[in-house]
Amino acid sequence: MLKPTSFAASLMLFLAVAFQGNAQTRPDVEKKLTELGISLAKPKPGKGNILPAVRVGNLIYLSGHGPDKPGGGQILGKVGDNLSVEQGKEAAKLCGVALLAALKNEIGDLNKVKRVVKVLGLVNSTPTLTQQPQVINGFTDFMVEVFGESGKHARSAIGVASLPSGIAVEIEMIVEVEP
Repeated sequence: MLKPTSFAASLMLFLAVAFQGNAQTRPDVEKKLTELGISLAKPKPGKGNILPAVRVGNLIYLSGHGPDKPGGGQILGKVGDNLSVEQGKEAAKLCGVALLAALKNEIGDLNKVKRVVKVLGLVNSTPTLTQQPQVINGFTDFMVEVFGESGKHARSAIGVASLPSGIAVEIEMIVEVEP
């Protein structure tokens, strides 16, 4: 039988190795964004009585964000009409960049993100387009590229008749962060 001190020491060693392993498998998000050549713009303040992000406990609820171009403006149009699915995917990725900017503004350091939990993707699309999930994959693939396994999430991807100002894609998400 193990002595209590031996058991306690073994347990502490096990926990130290287990948590160290988790820390090593989580990518450095800020470094990853730099490697990808992505700089996060200062997010715009919410309009009216709407906030870009709201924290409830360890969850951050992010309002819908559109595809902001790095040089200004947004990607406008309707997927299946004047935009291809590939252009829609790029718009979805830009929504991800905008969401990360708002998230960083809210929590200060993106390395505090434990997991992307839930995503709702809205695609401004023609009535016959059925490839909304492929469009929102532009966002999902970007989240996994940035956060690794923690970027995988539950998701809905739906087509809508129009979006504010004619933007091509709008995405909202819920993220779990460290306390």
